[in-house]
This record gives sequence, C-alpha cells and structure tokens, in this order.
Amino acid sequence: MAAESGENKNSFNRYACLCAIIASIISIIFGYDTGVMSGAMIFIKEDLKISDVQVEILAGILNICALVGSLAAGRTSDYIGRRYTIVLASIIFLIGAVLMGYAPNYAILMTGRCTAGVGVGFALMIAPVYSAEISSPSTRGFLTSLPELCISFGILLGYTSNYLFGKLTLRLGWRMMLGVAAVPSLALAFGILKMPESPRWLVLEGRLKEAKKILLLISNSEEEAESRFHDIKIAAGINPDCVEEVVKPPNIHHGQGVWKDLFIRPTPAVRRILIAAIGIHFFEHATGIEAVVLYSPRIFHKAGVTSKNKLLLATVGVGLTKTTFILIATVFLDKVGRRRLLLASTAGLVVSLSGLGFALTMVELNPGERLVWALCLSIIFTYLYVAFFSIGLGPITWVYSSEIFPLRLRAQGASIGVAVNRLMNAIVSMSFISIYKAITIGGAFFMFAGVSLVAWWFFFFLLPETKGKSLEEIEILFTKNTRHENQGLEIQPTTCNNSV
Repeated sequence: MAAESGENKNSFNRYACLCAIIASIISIIFGYDTGVMSGAMIFIKEDLKISDVQVEILAGILNICALVGSLAAGRTSDYIGRRYTIVLASIIFLIGAVLMGYAPNYAILMTGRCTAGVGVGFALMIAPVYSAEISSPSTRGFLTSLPELCISFGILLGYTSNYLFGKLTLRLGWRMMLGVAAVPSLALAFGILKMPESPRWLVLEGRLKEAKKILLLISNSEEEAESRFHDIKIAAGINPDCVEEVVKPPNIHHGQGVWKDLFIRPTPAVRRILIAAIGIHFFEHATGIEAVVLYSPRIFHKAGVTSKNKLLLATVGVGLTKTTFILIATVFLDKVGRRRLLLASTAGLVVSLSGLGFALTMVELNPGERLVWALCLSIIFTYLYVAFFSIGLGPITWVYSSEIFPLRLRAQGASIGVAVNRLMNAIVSMSFISIYKAITIGGAFFMFAGVSLVAWWFFFFLLPETKGKSLEEIEILFTKNTRHENQGLEIQPTTCNNSV
C-alpha cells in the first residue's frame, strides 16, 4: 500500500470541506425533525387528544422506519452513487415534512412521520460515508463529524422553532413546526447536484478518469492525489499502475457477496470491525441520549419547572449545549484522537447520569416540596450529560463507523451500523415513559449510568485509534499479527486488461 507521502499533514482543503458541509445539510433537516418533535408533542397531544402510548409511538416510529431506510441506503448508494442517494433522501424528507405539516389527524401525522423516517435512515448512512470518502486522513475526523454537528444544530433550530411557533394558535403552531422542514429539503435536492461524486465510488464503477479529476480537486497537491488514487485502486481490486480512463467495474461491486463477507464468512479483521461498528452504535443510544433530547421537557417538568414557556426555553439550552460541544469535538478529533475523547466522554456520562438520577430521585422522594437545589442539580447534570456526550460519543460514533470498513464493504457495513443505531433509538424513545413509570425517572437514569459503564469497558478493549490513518490502512488495525496474517486485508489487485 502506498504511503500518503505527498500529503501535508497540516493542510486543509476548502473544496472538500465545502462538499462535506453541503452533504451534511441533510443532517440539519434530520436534527430539526428530532428536536422540534420534543416540543411539538406537547401541542399535538393537546390538539389531537392522543394518549401517552400514542405519543411514544409517534416519537419512536421515525426510528423504526429509519432502520428500513438505512438498510436500503447501503445498497442504493452502491448502485446510484453517494450523491444521488443524498438527493433521494432530500426528496423523501420533503414528502414527509409536507404530510406532517398538513396532518388533519393522527393517521396522516404518522404517515408523514414514517416517510420522514425512511429519509432519516438514508441521511444517517450516506452523509458520514460521503464525507469520509472525500476527505484526507489529516482532516477526516473533522469532516466526518460535520453531519453530527449539523444534527445538533438542527436540534437547536427545532427547539428554537418550538419556542417561537409555540406562541401561535394550538392548531397552527405545531403544524408550522413540522412543515417548515420542507423548505431546506427542496433546496438541498437541487444544491447537491452541483457537488462531485465520491471518487472511491467512481473507482468501484471503473470510471478512473472522473475519479482522478475529483481527487485533484479535493487534495492539496498532485502528489497527494496520486497517492490517494493509488491506494483506492488497490483497495478496489484494480492494478495501481493502470492508466486507462475507464475499466470494467470490479466484480466485487454492487453488493455481490457483501452480506456473506460481513456475516457468514468474515475474515478475523472484518469480524472485529463489525463488532466495533455495531457496538458503538448500540451504546450511543443505550446510554440514554434520546431520552434527554426527546423528553427533556418532561425531565425538567419532573424536576419542578412547570411553565410551558420555561420548559421550552430550558430545552433550548440542551440544544445549545449539544451544538457547542460537538463544535469543540470537531476541532480536537484529529488532534487528540478518537479513542481518548471517546473514553473521557463515556466516563463523564457515568458521572453525569448518576448525578441526574440522584437529583430526580430526591425530587420524587419529596413530592410536596419544591427542592430548588435538586431542580438546579437536575438542570446542571442534564447539561453536563449532553456536553460529555457531544464532545465524544456523539460525533465519534459516526466518524468511527464510517471509516473502519473496507472499501467494498463500507456502504452496506455502515448501513448495518445505522440500522442498529435507529433500532436502539426507537427502543429508548418508545419505552422511556413506560420505563420511568415502572422504576421512577431517577431509576431510569441510574440504569443509563450502568449501561455507560459497560460501554466504557467495551470501547477500552475493542476500539483501536484510527487518527491519521488512510481509509485503506485502517483495516490493518483490526488484523492481529499483521506481519504473518494478511488475509484480512482488502488489497486484491487485478490486471488492467479489463478496460472498456
């Protein structure tokens, strides 16, 4: 494998950054939909006269549908490309937003929510993969974390929308909250067409001239572009010395054999990669972030905040904290590294969740009193929890899982991680109210603290550092005794006699 000797480690390509930002706009739309629903549910329940169970289903159904969308997105992006998959996700979002904004009843609202959920699945899979595939090793952590930053920014916009549109009439307010997401969806569907395709996908399609042209745009020098092009061709099974402009696509493309290579006969390295990807996505939501983001108004209400305006304003603080600390994380991901930030973040989750559980338990043990100190502690530990999550586990989940899979397994491997992510998101969002009614709200957060402790051990033992490695080098990190065992590597060069 060629070393990326031509790359300036301190360089930053503005064009690649712009492409990643535009691709990440789809994540803003998803974040907005998540954040706005937390406040909209208060008004929807009052307007449509629905039960707590229906509220839970409304909150969680998006993630069940996103699971389906994420599994479809991997194969779709292998067929039509990363760029057009983002366009498709935008169109699906647009349809969902229009349906939710119109919704005269619960059934239409659920239909719109389900449609948007499919778009969520596409967006969560494709945005980090596209960002990872156009970025260089020195800036991949920053660029691949942009989708998570945009999700947080979208959540903040959703919370702000709750506060502003909440002042409208009951019937109009929540419909404006949900329907306004159609505007950026439409803009993105057209804007994304001006972006380049992923050069790695183009190589898998055998379109070498186009891939080389794009690599020259997203690299800082011709030498860096040549080095990256060399490594990508090896990973795709194409002779690195091939100079043809178009070759026959390698027979490993379009998903043939991918599921077998992931689940039935994986190499030791691929098996460890799959366990790492599934595990980090599982723990991202098993540690309770959806309970805090989606149900923060209920948490603050339980702690003693009773005014609807104050509830929504306190929730804006959650969104602001999340966005601020993910922005900090994007700066440190390529300097400090994924592993150290992840372990520090998870340790902070254990402490903050334990503190939040204690404060809420004290409130529940004194139902007739207004414990100001417990109320303050609840708000402080909620913000601390969001801060620790956002500086590590939140963005690193997407960075890590989008960069560790070998090239031909990347799209569908990432889609499996997203499917697990959405499944856990759905389980937490659809069961949190039932859980805290069964074991108290304080007990629910003590439970999340215990899960966070298990997550710390999992990350410590099974997730190696990937900072500074090219996408084509990372699989070596998961291969034991690499000097004697190379069967885990994705490097399978062929001849260049298949030009067309």
